[in-house]
Amino acid sequence: MTRRATLRGAERGPLTDTSADVLVCGASFAGLAVARELAGSGADVLLIDRYEIGERATSACAAPLPWLEAMGLTGAIRQELPFMGFHTPHGSVRYRLPWSWAAFDYAELCRLLFEQCDARFEIAKVTGRRGEAVATDRGELSAPLVVDALGWRRVLAGEASRGSAYQPPDAPLSRGLEVHPHGAGADLDVWIERSLVRHGYGWSVPAGEEQRVGVGSYEPRDHVREPTVDLARRLDRPAVRYQGNWFPHRLRPAAQDGVFFVGDSAGHCFPLSGEGIRTAFYFGIACGRELHSVLRGELSREQALERYSAFSASHARAYGLALRLQWLIPRLPPRLLTAGLRAFGRGRWVERAFGWYLEQAAPSYAAAPTGPAVAASAGTHSRTPSHSLP
Repeated sequence: MTRRATLRGAERGPLTDTSADVLVCGASFAGLAVARELAGSGADVLLIDRYEIGERATSACAAPLPWLEAMGLTGAIRQELPFMGFHTPHGSVRYRLPWSWAAFDYAELCRLLFEQCDARFEIAKVTGRRGEAVATDRGELSAPLVVDALGWRRVLAGEASRGSAYQPPDAPLSRGLEVHPHGAGADLDVWIERSLVRHGYGWSVPAGEEQRVGVGSYEPRDHVREPTVDLARRLDRPAVRYQGNWFPHRLRPAAQDGVFFVGDSAGHCFPLSGEGIRTAFYFGIACGRELHSVLRGELSREQALERYSAFSASHARAYGLALRLQWLIPRLPPRLLTAGLRAFGRGRWVERAFGWYLEQAAPSYAAAPTGPAVAASAGTHSRTPSHSLP
């Protein structure tokens, strides 16, 4: 039975049903997307997370509107954002996008996603693996198909695979922090100012009666609390209700040691923009389709791992391009950057660039039929580079 409140203390006793056909570890965007794709498969899917579904938000919670529509999640939307503003010390530009961003309520979106699943859910903290078993604070769990959607720590990789050095500030991780004051706005605004953050950007995401104001840094050694407070003060907003997280900016193997890695655990958060919600949906769906093929007896687990790994790796070109832009843009002379942003707004560049960006992980993928012919294979998708945000 689904638990509706995070268990604490004596309530966190040993789990009684400790095996499943598919074990999905992590119940945020990526894990829920995997479980959603397996709905109706007839498999026993066990979804576990340290917290109740939707309890701990870790992002600004904005995604392309076409993706939320394709996933049936429009009930979580708090505000549509058809314009983006970019600000430098030497000027501002405002673009009308060919599609809209949408700010959403994290808890409500997770609830709506879970309603589309037929997985059972348990609250348990995953601590690692013991052989083929997944170790949690409520006992060991087992399944022939295991998914790690637990975030950048990549908990289910072996110690040697994780690497002892893959910890901030030494790992390729960005850091972000935001506050959630009451407020209003019309645009998704981005600030690129070295006086605010040397290597990164600030943002304001209006979401109905709330304004999400934050700063992200590509350099994990740079602190983001003070610039977040500064940006909030600039916008005449109190720095209240903090929320922050680390997020990756480099792809990692999406299959390893018999485990499928999805979302931040595979480095699927896109460089430059730090967008990880849409990519979590996208790769979660791809992973779920490969798992579905195994459950139908069309693929072995090893074949599914290989295909899913190749699908993820086929996006390396676009991720690499975005990573190079992530390095370059903070180093451009501010006046040159401002001139470039103004020139970009002329003609059809905005429509072309943002249209291309959306198509790299097209929302139509969410509704594509399942099956071997369209499952997430490298041969099908390797010709199409994926993802990028200005």
